[in-house]
Amino acid sequence: MDSSVVPLGESGFSLVQTIDYFYPSVEDPYMNGKIACANVLSDIYALGVTRCDNMLMVMGVSTKLSEKQRDVVVPALVKGFNDLAHEAGTKVTGGQTVLNPWPIIGGVATSCSKDADIISPDNAEPGDVLVLTKPLGTQVAVNAHQWLDNPDRKSQLVKAGITREQVLRVYFRAMDSMTRLNRTGAELMHKHGSHGATDVTGFGLLGHAENLVQVQRRRVSFHVHTLPVIGHVPALLAATGTSFKLMQGYSAETSGGLLMAMSRKNAEAYCAEIEELEGYPAWIIGDVVEGERVVELSKNPKVIEVPSVDKPGELW
Repeated sequence: MDSSVVPLGESGFSLVQTIDYFYPSVEDPYMNGKIACANVLSDIYALGVTRCDNMLMVMGVSTKLSEKQRDVVVPALVKGFNDLAHEAGTKVTGGQTVLNPWPIIGGVATSCSKDADIISPDNAEPGDVLVLTKPLGTQVAVNAHQWLDNPDRKSQLVKAGITREQVLRVYFRAMDSMTRLNRTGAELMHKHGSHGATDVTGFGLLGHAENLVQVQRRRVSFHVHTLPVIGHVPALLAATGTSFKLMQGYSAETSGGLLMAMSRKNAEAYCAEIEELEGYPAWIIGDVVEGERVVELSKNPKVIEVPSVDKPGELW
C-alpha cells in the first residue's frame, strides 16, 4: 500500500498514515513547499482517503545557504506547504527541521478513517481498464528548465527550433501539475467504483504499475497502451538525445497522478467528470487482463501530448 493502515481495535476505524520527502526540484521555494505537500497527500488519496486529519512537516535546511538566504527560503517553503495543506482541508501541527548538506522537504499525513472509506488497492479484475489522472514528464520538464543555463543543451534546443518560451511553458505546466491535489480524483474513486489505485511518483508509471499489479488478489496483468505526456516534452527529448526512460514508462515523476483500475464504463464516466470538475483531463491508458501479475507496455504506445496545441495566453 502507499500508506500504513492500522486497524484501531474493534472500532471500525483505521489509522492511515504516510511519510514522504524529496530534494526540491524547482527553483521557487514556495512552489517546492506546495509540491511537497501535494506529494505526501497523494499517498492517502491513493487509498480513496480524502480527509487528512493532521500533517507534520519534515525539512532539511541546506548548510550551503547563507543566513540571509535561509531567511528567505525557509519561510517560503513553510508557507507553500501550509497553504496547500489548508487547501486540502487540513493543518500542519508540527514536524522536524534539521541542518543538512542538501535541502529536503516533505512531511507526514495522518487520517483516522472508517474502514468502509478506504479503498483496498487489490481488487482489479480482468476486463477493467487503467486510468491516469495527470500527464507524465515532470522530470524532463524540470531538467529542461536547467538546460537553459547549460550552453551545450541550449544550443541543441535552439538548433531544433525550441524557444526559451516553449521550455518555460513546459516547466510551468509541470509545476502546475505537481502542485495540483489528487483529492478530487480520490473522491471520484468512490463514486465510480475504483478497484484499486496507486500514485505515480519516483518509480515512474510502469514501476508503480508493477507494484500495484503484484498485490492483486486475482491473477491479472496490466497492459499499458497509452502515454499522456506534457506537451513539447517529446520534442525536448529528441532535441537533446536524452530519454529519462519516459517512453519506456520509467521516468521518475514528482507528485504525479493517480493510477487506478475500474470497469471501462465507469472509467469513461470518471474521466468525463474529473475534467468537468477540475478542468484537467484524465485518460484510459491500459487494460487489465488475465495474467501472471506483470506489466507490459505496448511496443509502440500511443503518445498523447497534453495539450495537443498551445493556446495563446493559456498555460494548458
